[in-house]
Amino acid sequence: MYRTHTNGELNASFIGEEVTLAGWVQKTRNKGFMVWVDLRDRYGITQLIFDEERTPKKMMLEAANLGREFVIQVKGIVIERESQNTKMKTGQIEILVSEFTILNKSLTPPFTIEDDTDGGEDLRMKYRYLDIRRNPVRENLIFRHKVTMAVRNYLSKEAFVEVETPYLIKSTPEGARDFVVPSRMNAGQFYALPQSPQTFKQLLMVGGMDKYFQIVKCFRDEDLRSDRQPEFTQIDCEMAFIDQEDILHTFEGLTRHLLKEINGVDLAAFPRMTYDDAMQKYGNDKPDIRFGMEFGELNEVAQHKDFGVFNTAELVVGIAVPGGNKYTRKEIDKLIDWIRRPQVGALGMVYCRCNDDGSFKSSVDKFYSQEDLGKWAETTGANQGDLICILSGDKNKVRAQLSALRMELAERLGLRKSDEFAPLWVIDFPLLEWDEDSKRYHAMHHPFTSPKPGQLELLATSPGEVKANAYDLVLNGNEIGGGSIRIHDKETQALMFDYLGFTKQEAEAQFGFLMDAFQYGAPPHGGLAFGLDRLVAILGGQETIRDFIAFPKNNSGRDVMIDAPAAIDGAQLEELNLQLTNKS
Repeated sequence: MYRTHTNGELNASFIGEEVTLAGWVQKTRNKGFMVWVDLRDRYGITQLIFDEERTPKKMMLEAANLGREFVIQVKGIVIERESQNTKMKTGQIEILVSEFTILNKSLTPPFTIEDDTDGGEDLRMKYRYLDIRRNPVRENLIFRHKVTMAVRNYLSKEAFVEVETPYLIKSTPEGARDFVVPSRMNAGQFYALPQSPQTFKQLLMVGGMDKYFQIVKCFRDEDLRSDRQPEFTQIDCEMAFIDQEDILHTFEGLTRHLLKEINGVDLAAFPRMTYDDAMQKYGNDKPDIRFGMEFGELNEVAQHKDFGVFNTAELVVGIAVPGGNKYTRKEIDKLIDWIRRPQVGALGMVYCRCNDDGSFKSSVDKFYSQEDLGKWAETTGANQGDLICILSGDKNKVRAQLSALRMELAERLGLRKSDEFAPLWVIDFPLLEWDEDSKRYHAMHHPFTSPKPGQLELLATSPGEVKANAYDLVLNGNEIGGGSIRIHDKETQALMFDYLGFTKQEAEAQFGFLMDAFQYGAPPHGGLAFGLDRLVAILGGQETIRDFIAFPKNNSGRDVMIDAPAAIDGAQLEELNLQLTNKS
């Protein structure tokens, strides 16, 4: 056998035993008369010792010439370490080597295989197989495994059945762009990779599976942001004979179980907030409620005072920054520059200092009295020593801008603590949202989402006011899951397609199979999907999902390690009935 033990399990209780170990050379230290080698595997590091009194001269020479990341096997006796290292699991012992074999040599790695490496992100992604040898990356992947197993165990105990659904499906124009796959056997026709198993899990409910889940890869061919991958993993779930309360209870239970099992955190019942309240208080539908700085709408106390910027705005809104009065004018100017960046897009910011003596000093003092400014403080909840930051303009734009400022300030103030967890259910989303480009309504979630009970009739008169029977689970300002109660009868589904601008022919061509299924006794059903990558990252105290994915792609959607996507040769294109056209 290659090894009798791993490099993380030996301690003083093994002293005197002969063992066989294998692994990678972390580093060597050569004192001439003595050579130490740190041997590493995924379980830890064990120190090997070669000395001129007890080690053959040839072996001493070979040990001195071992390079970093050489793969070796050794046999030897466990002895007590003279200079013990209490920070290592194996720090009490070392191995006096009697035999060793080089299993494979290694080139010098392009970066050091250490916790604090000298390799940049691009370089480490190119050599990801080396990066995985580093403790932080390896521990993240093991952490992901623990979360996944905890999910599977919990859902299995709750009588959910894991069912695999197809990866080669039919393309639909709704939602993000599909990745398409040409069919060799059906010339000119294409499969699509699933953006989610949505219709299949609904069909499983029609099939009587009752409780389904799947930890599944999904694909979206969309413009990438810094922390988004073209392929991602969902914990996809669906239940039959339930209502919204059943769904929230079940998956709140799963989330609380994960927080307890993985993080040792006990949480009470999760608070709930409507979409409208979330937008009004925080400017987005996934608010971070670990800290305050709720929005205060100032129209009534800031308009009609001869300040035209506020008077012409649809919304004047502010937040109180705790302790912000200590900011210098230069620091406030830098803050204004930050919100003027194209990524945020604000035109400027009005501010008001809340002094320790109870007085106020604003950047628009000539328009407002101390009494006026006191009302600003009251509306935003500002205290003495705080700074009130105020934006104005179009309601939707200014809320998004102030939300970005709120999150940036919280980051600077150290209020977004990774070891604190603040979950939140956001409910009562709009069913539809208006798209200016296409001049029609689109489903905010997807076209299978049911309206709230009693609101179906509103579709004919006030479609923008209809609320969806939908819900999102937010954790620390990140959406970690979302779902809805589904439409389960053909007539309502056909009506929804009609309001979304589908012709009867388009609806039949794309979703006829689902509507046909609804005619055979579809039960009331609904579900939720967690984003596993995001969930694991937040439970791990981070927000970068790439660190918890074994082989991630970069911001351009490329795998720089295997150099994909890549061109394919002409013979393959011909076999797939495809040809490339040159665009001049």
